[in-house]
Amino acid sequence: MGKRIINSYEEFEALLGVEIGTSEWVQITQDQINEFADATLDHQWIHTDPDRAAKESPFKTTIAHGYLSVSMLTYLWYSIVDVRNVKMIVNYGIEKLRFQQPVMVNDKIRSKVSLHNIKNLRGIAKIQVKIVVEIEGQKKPAYDALVTFLYHFE
Repeated sequence: MGKRIINSYEEFEALLGVEIGTSEWVQITQDQINEFADATLDHQWIHTDPDRAAKESPFKTTIAHGYLSVSMLTYLWYSIVDVRNVKMIVNYGIEKLRFQQPVMVNDKIRSKVSLHNIKNLRGIAKIQVKIVVEIEGQKKPAYDALVTFLYHFE
């Protein structure tokens, strides 16, 4: 399925309360986890030591950092939408972020997104999307959140 194209504030507004789309599955690898650990200086063994995790972790494997999966939000969002005619986009905030279960190494995640709120701030579209990040084969999602972006349309 192709990306949903959004050209204007009015086209965003028409999606209020509607599921905008679902991303493709993305696998989280040990290399990604290790690189995230290097970037954030968070080398806790439950993320970076597969041998120790196999023995001591209740999951019997390494798990992704919660914030690694959150850092995937932008990628997952833009794999669903193509917002055009904008001068600038600002990541404005995340509210009600709630981790529900860990993402284990080699799990696949995807997002389901719906438009929760939209406001016109003197020509700037302040949009808030509800993002649910699912784990393939699991009933409970990894997390859900309300994510706010500012779109400065031309």
